[in-house]
Amino acid sequence: MLQKIINRPVLATVISIILVLLGLISLSRLPSTQFPDIAPPTISVSGSYPGGNSESVTRSVIIPLEEAINGVEGMEYINSTAGNDGNFSVTVVFKLGTNPDQAAVNVQNRVAQTNSLMPPEVLQTGITTTKQQNSNIMIFNIVSNDATKYDELFLQNYANINLVPALKRIQGIGNIMIFGVKDYSIRIWLDPQKLTVNDLVPSDIDRAIQNASFEASPGKLGAESKAPMQYTMKYKGKLNDPAKFERIVLKANPDGSMLRLSDVARVEFGASFYDSDNKQDGKPAVTLMIQQISGSNANKIETEVRASLNQLSRNFPTGITYSIIQSAKERLDKSIDQVITTLIEAFVLVILVVFIFLQDFRSTLIPAIAVPVSIIGSFFFLQLTGFSINVLTLFALVLAIGIVVDDAIVVVEAVHTKITQEGMDGKEATKTAMSEISGAIVSITLVMCAVFLPIGFMEGPAGIFYKQFAFTLVFAILISAVNALTLSPALCALILKPHEKRGTDGFGFKERFFYAFNTGFKQTTIY
Repeated sequence: MLQKIINRPVLATVISIILVLLGLISLSRLPSTQFPDIAPPTISVSGSYPGGNSESVTRSVIIPLEEAINGVEGMEYINSTAGNDGNFSVTVVFKLGTNPDQAAVNVQNRVAQTNSLMPPEVLQTGITTTKQQNSNIMIFNIVSNDATKYDELFLQNYANINLVPALKRIQGIGNIMIFGVKDYSIRIWLDPQKLTVNDLVPSDIDRAIQNASFEASPGKLGAESKAPMQYTMKYKGKLNDPAKFERIVLKANPDGSMLRLSDVARVEFGASFYDSDNKQDGKPAVTLMIQQISGSNANKIETEVRASLNQLSRNFPTGITYSIIQSAKERLDKSIDQVITTLIEAFVLVILVVFIFLQDFRSTLIPAIAVPVSIIGSFFFLQLTGFSINVLTLFALVLAIGIVVDDAIVVVEAVHTKITQEGMDGKEATKTAMSEISGAIVSITLVMCAVFLPIGFMEGPAGIFYKQFAFTLVFAILISAVNALTLSPALCALILKPHEKRGTDGFGFKERFFYAFNTGFKQTTIY
């Protein structure tokens, strides 16, 4: 087989070109992140118990949920929180490798079993089961420069209506979290003294509001008549004006008058919650955090988010701006730029060292071609295994440069020895040398793979780091071995020639440098 490759160098060239093309295509599609995603799949079950405190929420909501969810397939542990504002959260952490979509379905099924045990108020507001994203890639603020015109409540709703839907359409965004969410709401402030005088309790007010503000389907008139037309009845539906809420009748007084909501409460159009205050430099602001889906390209996502924000900001009301306060792209770009710089420096240094020792440009050209083929071809296998371009995989490629060049050097030196010592031409020397060193190249490859492969089978969060590092090195080493058995012999047979012997007269700077280097190297060599 090796003889055919040496006789047909086009075959070896095609193999290398295919590897490079596959690597370049994969490079354009690989996700870019700073580090591999080591966070275990997490499912969050959240909701609200209006009017409840932490103790009542724990007794009536948290305990039933935990008992139902406990033991779900693949679960590691559960963490629950309950606040005095009635909000609760149950976080279910699963083992690494668990399918988050299937985990969400399993948890949702367990939560549905508790519906009969939940307080009606909790079911009315709803219990939400979502995949919790742990990869935050950007945090930015929407700021109002005129607090009298646009307050925080306006910014919250403007972001919910105009920004969040547009940004969620960007591929790879898993969730957009708004800190201190406030929605417009009808606020009803009850007067305890007036309630007591009128023999009312808050549940009476709640019941009256539900009876007066609801959606209904009144139906049609004339459905069974012979009239040529039917009339669809319309109902006003839920109330949406404070004045309409004020006119809600609570009960009839003994004197025949009506006791209305405005007689015992103050109604206003305000925020649903007043327990948060968000400002930037003393100005009203709303903070949005973008979280990515596992395996997506953080760099690409943030680039599209910045472009979308730039486009959306053109339609902002006068006085509203946005500012990015935290960006994963900036850290990612710096980290990857530093690694790429190191990658280039390592390649240049390796080729320089090879040139100094081989002292022949043709001989140096063969390792110089073999290294990029091995490095670029590795990206194809990174995509096949679901890895990403991150600091760990790039660091492995930096280390691989010094390793993958060895196979090509072994081939070049073996062929050089046959040419200089036995006076063979390039093709004959290559055939003879490869018949002697092919087994050694395979052995070197297997030994190097045996060094790194066991590291790739470590488990746990640390194992994810070592896995990507180890397997990236193994991919590069295997491709290097393929090059050493195909491309390098073909190039040696084509371009290597015997060194021209020259006298000491007419030595140029290069010859004098190499002569001094060889003399000094022989002096330090121990036989």
